[in-house]
Amino acid sequence: MSVSTGPAADGGGGAAVLDGPPVPVVELVDIRRSFPGPPVVDVLRGVDLRLDRGEYVAIVGPSGSGKSTMLHLLGLLDRPTAGAYRLDGLDVSAMGEAQRAAVRGRRIGFVFQAFHLLPTRSLVDNVALPLVYQGVGRRERRERATRALHRVHLSHRVDARPLTLSGGERQRVAVARALVTGPSLLLADEPTGNLDQANAAAVLDLFAELHAGGMTIAVITHDEAVSRRAERVVRLSDGRVTAA
Repeated sequence: MSVSTGPAADGGGGAAVLDGPPVPVVELVDIRRSFPGPPVVDVLRGVDLRLDRGEYVAIVGPSGSGKSTMLHLLGLLDRPTAGAYRLDGLDVSAMGEAQRAAVRGRRIGFVFQAFHLLPTRSLVDNVALPLVYQGVGRRERRERATRALHRVHLSHRVDARPLTLSGGERQRVAVARALVTGPSLLLADEPTGNLDQANAAAVLDLFAELHAGGMTIAVITHDEAVSRRAERVVRLSDGRVTAA
């Protein structure tokens, strides 16, 4: 019987698992999230969602639909009140905080509306920052950060400072920072919200390029122009998935 490499329970590396159907990157089963009152506020009300490897999904919905809560749960920044969340086959909803943080750091790359770049540090230093927290050595950090900048077409600007870049270029640096750890999931929250039309189109072109290369992407957005670029749209309304 053959084996293949699957996710390790400690959030890093692989483990031998039996061959079988592909394991989805994201699997949410009857996810509920409530906040205490009074009155109790039920934000997510039994959400089921599967995101297969290599998919590009936009999660959309009106204000108050639960998009932000969904982002926090997918990014392991919050816990569901009930239900199960499996990331790369790992039941992350049952993990302790230290283990969740390790999984988050290795398996999820974040891109936010605000770029969150350090203005006095070079692009390569900004991109390498997640690797510092993982204890990666200086030389390897620079090599990996340079490769990530190459993926977003900024390898010629590795020693530039963020303030010398356009908004679109700064967001591409933020994407490179999200990619540098080799995540399973790229999670983007309104990634074009601070950009003009031309720069927004360039960032969406980059997402399409990454998707074509096999990256799994979930974009949280209210912008129909952004959601149209995804291969699948998941619609939230009143805490429930109404279309997927």
